[in-house]
Amino acid sequence: MNRKKHSAWIFPGWILVSLFLAAALAIAPASPASADDRQEAAQIVEKARLTLENFMKDENMNAFRDLLPRAEGVFIAPQLLKGAFIVGASGGNGVFLVRDKKSGGWSEPAFYTIGGASIGLQIGGEASEVVLLMMTDRGVNSLMGNSVKLGGEVGVAAGPVGIGAAASTANLSADILSFSRSKGLYGGVSLDGAVVAVRDGLNEAYYGKQVSPMDILVRHEVRNPEARGLVQMLGKSARQRSAARR
Repeated sequence: MNRKKHSAWIFPGWILVSLFLAAALAIAPASPASADDRQEAAQIVEKARLTLENFMKDENMNAFRDLLPRAEGVFIAPQLLKGAFIVGASGGNGVFLVRDKKSGGWSEPAFYTIGGASIGLQIGGEASEVVLLMMTDRGVNSLMGNSVKLGGEVGVAAGPVGIGAAASTANLSADILSFSRSKGLYGGVSLDGAVVAVRDGLNEAYYGKQVSPMDILVRHEVRNPEARGLVQMLGKSARQRSAARR
């Protein structure tokens, strides 16, 4: 009797990332944007402001605060979810703001989704606040397209955390430095292989028309008064830390 051997299928990480992004982008609304989409976008902005506030108050984020004035762009994901059995996947929504080199001010927020996948034994779940500091023009420019794979197309490294951590210990050769907080636990979350993609639907819902990241971040063609709290806090935080270091 012949017995057929059954081989186990193992899904590559990039397939899991694609599935996550497809699911996330599938909820992007068709034009015109709905009230639910506008509400979701507004909630992400407010949560991003609270996340930035948490990072600025946290004594374990001393290096983050020192590096913020040097950053060319800041990506804030208020809630990066991670958790599964055997196959672990992570993802969440976030906003990206870019520093204007002429004025020194900050742009309005553009909406993105971030997703990654890892293979390994993982049981339970985890929710983290994540902030990425774009330390180079390359880091900023990488997010101007529709999507980018971190670590492959642009260098990303974990930022130093802890009460004794200093900015001098950061891998400043990296284009992007990552920081995270999770239920009192701290660490530079590993985002190698994570994919960041534009949420066109949320951008349209928040600004009332179809806009690209370049329109929002560089050309400054749109504004939303609801973002003023986040933009002002980011500018104030960077200025205060820069002055404190003099």
